[in-house]
Amino acid sequence: MSRQTTKKRQQVRMGGPMGGMGTGEKAKDFKGTVKKLIKYLSDFRWQMLMVLVFAIGSTIFAIASPKILGGATNQIVDDYANMKAYEAITSKLPKGVSLSAGTTGADVLNRLPNKSEIEKQIPSSQLESIKRLDLSRRPEFHFDAIWRIIILLVGMYVLSAIFRYIQTWIMTQVTQTVTFRMRQQLSEKINRLPLSYFDKQTYGEVLSRITNDVDTISQTLNQSLSQIITSTVTVLGILAMMFSISWQMSLVALLVLPLAGGVITLIAKSSQKQFLRQQTQLGELNGHIEEMYGGHQVMRVFNGQKKSIAKFSNINNRLQESAWKAQFFSGLIHPIINFISNIGYVAMTILGGWLAINGRLKIGDIQAFIQYVDQFNQPLVQVANIANILQSTAAAAERVFEFLDEPEEAVESNNLVKLSNVKGEVEFDNVVFGYKPDQTIIKGLSAHIKPGRRVAIVGPTGAGKTTLVNLLMRFYEINSGSIKIDGVDIRRMKRSDVRQMFGMVLQDTWLFNGTIRQNLMYGNPKATEEEMIKTAKEAHVDHFVRSLPGGYDMVLGEEAA
Repeated sequence: MSRQTTKKRQQVRMGGPMGGMGTGEKAKDFKGTVKKLIKYLSDFRWQMLMVLVFAIGSTIFAIASPKILGGATNQIVDDYANMKAYEAITSKLPKGVSLSAGTTGADVLNRLPNKSEIEKQIPSSQLESIKRLDLSRRPEFHFDAIWRIIILLVGMYVLSAIFRYIQTWIMTQVTQTVTFRMRQQLSEKINRLPLSYFDKQTYGEVLSRITNDVDTISQTLNQSLSQIITSTVTVLGILAMMFSISWQMSLVALLVLPLAGGVITLIAKSSQKQFLRQQTQLGELNGHIEEMYGGHQVMRVFNGQKKSIAKFSNINNRLQESAWKAQFFSGLIHPIINFISNIGYVAMTILGGWLAINGRLKIGDIQAFIQYVDQFNQPLVQVANIANILQSTAAAAERVFEFLDEPEEAVESNNLVKLSNVKGEVEFDNVVFGYKPDQTIIKGLSAHIKPGRRVAIVGPTGAGKTTLVNLLMRFYEINSGSIKIDGVDIRRMKRSDVRQMFGMVLQDTWLFNGTIRQNLMYGNPKATEEEMIKTAKEAHVDHFVRSLPGGYDMVLGEEAA
């Protein structure tokens, strides 16, 4: 009876605008929420260290590849240039002239009468290499060196992939364990919360925190946390490689960072509010759907379909608007960052061409640098996405931690009284109570019920009949006065012992997923088969149950119930 009335009181609030967190409420403590999330990972410091090591290893192999590939390009270009230089110089020599072993390009140029004219025709970047070129034998492509580079690259790519797989596997294990513990804590928290909490929160709001918000946290830990490590290592490693190739081109590449960082910060601030609204309104929508489903029959009896649909449409429209805005701000990151990166790419290409013409860079170096620029943009975009995701995750985590921080039922002491032979004497002595601190609904109630007597409590709706039962079973704590059973204040007993003394028939039937036998024995799992059958007969359901397929072993689901 008490639980059903409580459920009705919840349903009145269900889905309403004040049923949960107010729409548009901002995250209260982003840094504090992140610190609490980090605490969940503190038990996995060694696993996280391994993730860091494998992430660094995988990233280093991936980062070193472009420069090695650039070396292969330089080898091909140099070989081709040497072949052309050999043809250019030897074509100037008189016919029939043979060159002795060790003859260099400088030796041949010094013998030519038009040496200065020929040197002017050769680019300064190639002149020194031509002078050192051995002209006693025709230059060829060094395919052996190229093949060694290719084999090295393949090995590095394979190792990078293996390290990335191990990193992902460890991170998945950590994430699943963390979310398992979080769900476990939420489940235990529900059993420790007073019923007064559920008077203020809707079922859908609570379910949204346990399911949607925890799933958001899980996805972020599993995907984004690894990306934070790899993206950070990638950015630092690529910067080092870029500066080793050309500090001038690297500075041009870095000019886009402040602009990109400002854009990311601006978008992240705008999206945080929308993501929090989305999470809040999703919980509100879940609450209203649960209300429509749970009270569907009542709604149809009183022709409340139009009103319910209108309310659903209102919530759904607000959810659509906040979700659209959140995705809109999130979608701005890619095109804006790409636009800024492309401007920097054009500037670097022009500068690289100028440096190559003046012999300060080789073609392979420019190729490697361009690859690093492309790789540099990718982790920047990932960081931007992660910054956006972290806002959504912080909003979800904040709601979860708010739930975990809710005041619980008072901890019971160890020195409590347990009645052995309960007679059934009940006494209310000057009881004062209110569901809210500022609203007292029972003022100075006193009543005495002797053992063995049957007492009916009657009165209009809202008179307090169910409230008396709630207080008697310690679903709520009284403000003052006392309630005694056999002369012992129930506050001196364990709540479970007090509730074990009573049998309650609810106004509506609530069946759990399982067999009929399991439902009948829910309140007393140690009951024997004979005791269960006796109870079923007293409730006049034994004949009905035996006529069902499977009898007492019939499994009840939502449809069967």
